[in-house]
Amino acid sequence: MTADPAQPASATPNPLRRGLRQERMPEPCTMVICGATGDLTLRKLGPAIYNLALGGLLPPEFTVLGFARRPMSAEEFHDHLREGIDLFSRNRPASSSVWSAFTAGVEYQQGNLNDPEAYVALAKRLDRIDRDRGTAGNRLFYLAVQPALIPEVVSHLGAAGLAGSTVRTSGRQGWTRVVVEKPFGTDAASARTLNRQIREVFAEEQIYRIDHYLGKETVQNLAVFRFGNGLFEPIWNRRYIDSVQITVAETVGLEGRGEFYDQTGALRDIVQNHVLQLLAVFAMEPPVEFAPNDLRDEKLKVLRAVRPIAPDDVEANTVRGQYGAGWVAGEPVSAYREDPEVAADSETETYVALKLGIDSWRWAGVPFYVRTGKALSSRVTEIAVQFRRAPLSLFGRAGAPEIDPNVLAIRVQPDEGILLRFGAKVPGPGLNIRSVNMDFRYGSSFAVDSPDAYETLLLDCMIGDSTLFTRDDEVERAWEILDPIEQTWQAGGGGALHLYAAGGWGPAAADELLTRDGREWRRP
Repeated sequence: MTADPAQPASATPNPLRRGLRQERMPEPCTMVICGATGDLTLRKLGPAIYNLALGGLLPPEFTVLGFARRPMSAEEFHDHLREGIDLFSRNRPASSSVWSAFTAGVEYQQGNLNDPEAYVALAKRLDRIDRDRGTAGNRLFYLAVQPALIPEVVSHLGAAGLAGSTVRTSGRQGWTRVVVEKPFGTDAASARTLNRQIREVFAEEQIYRIDHYLGKETVQNLAVFRFGNGLFEPIWNRRYIDSVQITVAETVGLEGRGEFYDQTGALRDIVQNHVLQLLAVFAMEPPVEFAPNDLRDEKLKVLRAVRPIAPDDVEANTVRGQYGAGWVAGEPVSAYREDPEVAADSETETYVALKLGIDSWRWAGVPFYVRTGKALSSRVTEIAVQFRRAPLSLFGRAGAPEIDPNVLAIRVQPDEGILLRFGAKVPGPGLNIRSVNMDFRYGSSFAVDSPDAYETLLLDCMIGDSTLFTRDDEVERAWEILDPIEQTWQAGGGGALHLYAAGGWGPAAADELLTRDGREWRRP
């Protein structure tokens, strides 16, 4: 196992950076994108790197090296990146005045990812870049490859001596880090195997498991909102909170991912990572310091306290659905099973609703309802907190209708912000009470364009700040929570697969999951 070399004091992550937004310039480094000609680079990585450079957040020596099987010249790779920037960047199209300076640090290396000799050639190319560009042996490997290829790519990097740099500049050894995209396994056993395979080559401190949801401004702001405001922290517990809802809704269908999705499903694709990470950040205790491992320790405590659903209880606490034909945003949507890459009798779920509990002192007895689905009415991710009702229906004696419970809605996407709903008297004679909203939105309040999540996370990788990345034990625990559900479904138990029309909010059974508890889903 190769340990990440000690970093100089200037590169040590500042635990106050999140709250104070003190942006730091990373050290000169080379970012190697393994699988650089794929969709992830086109849509996310290329635009993110360009925006960081455009914002002056990268050193002039910073270099991108695309590494993929497809034969391609450096100029063709530049064109590939520019296509993605012009289509998907928040700053589009690419500025001609900065493009030549940007591409001066962008190179391409052709090589088959399963060929050991290709990594030997890659190592020589990186040594040359260190000499010519002054990148000081600092290397960030981004594995933008199919999940099945990750162990092989990692093994080849290790065999070629690329897991830990031996280049020394001014007496200092450069650092090496590796970024791994989800999914992190398909169950607890495969996640443990994958973690072991990566750790045979890289130390845990070098591994950055990326979940782009954790890079969104609202998720980062959760800690500030909770622990920086005396108004909310005292009421963030079972005494004042009735229930919590986490919604991750998509309007899109499969978008050409039919084969992958039919082998995965909503539980594995979204709940295991995005949803459980949101839950952990929301419910965690205040860390000793706002430092990477302190924060991740607290998230792990939440996940360890989540009560796994026993096989006999799966039907009562879960709902799974699959979308049929319908309409979304005025456009017709074919049924899931009509996709050419999906089996005609597929039982794969495109919608999941769960009722979870956290067995901790703070959250005992508070239900956490989570749901995610495809081809739904709106694209939205939010955490909605419903507070307990006032202890006495005081205004009911005066003839006023019962006031709706207070709701705090934390919008992760789109329109990132925070909404608070409370009761207020309607102006005029009589006692009429109506729910009103106080609505904070990032865009209008700060008059700045929030960075894309990948921009935040890539910069953190280069700086060496692992706060917003998941640790091996977090990944494994998340699978342990969901494995009993998946295994019960695979065995034919856990209730029926409910069909729902595209363009709605999922199957009626999901509403019944809350109705039995005297609650209902919030409509974002």
